[in-house]
Order: sequence, then structure tokens, then C-alpha cells
Amino acid sequence: MPTLAATATDNAAATGLLFLALTVLTLSYLAACWLWPFVACRRCSGTGKRRALIGRAFGICRRCDGTGRQLRPGRRALNYLRTLHSKDTNR
Repeated sequence: MPTLAATATDNAAATGLLFLALTVLTLSYLAACWLWPFVACRRCSGTGKRRALIGRAFGICRRCDGTGRQLRPGRRALNYLRTLHSKDTNR
């Protein structure tokens, strides 16, 4: 069965553009993890304090230990890979 002109497309260009876009996004996220390794804690919204369930009391956020900041997941992965590399090269 012959293909119609409307359905015959060149997928190589679309695949190349998708690969380029994913590469740019990955590199920009890695650059952000390197330049800005910390983000605001999601539980306390960066304040370092958590409101008590009853009353108006505040306590230190247990997730961020009261700093209001947490490592980005990408930075955590970079740190892990760096420690693996240093353990391997220090033998």
C-alpha cells in the first residue's frame, strides 16, 4: 500500500531536535546544581520552622534541621558520583 504524502514524514529531524533539547535541558540543570546547590525546604518553605499541630507553637523543621535549605537531588547525585570517584582513585 503506498504511503500518502501527508503521512510520510522525516523522523530523523524530529529525533535530532528532541535529543538536542534534552541535552540542553540536562546540561542547564547540572549547571544550576553546580551554581546553586541548595533550594528552599519544601516542608517549611525555607523558614526553618514548623508549626505545631495544636496551638501557635513553632519548632525546628526536622527535614532541614532549621536551616531552611536542602540539597537539590541533582547535586546529591553529583556528590555521590564524586565520592565514588575519589574512593576509586585513592586506592
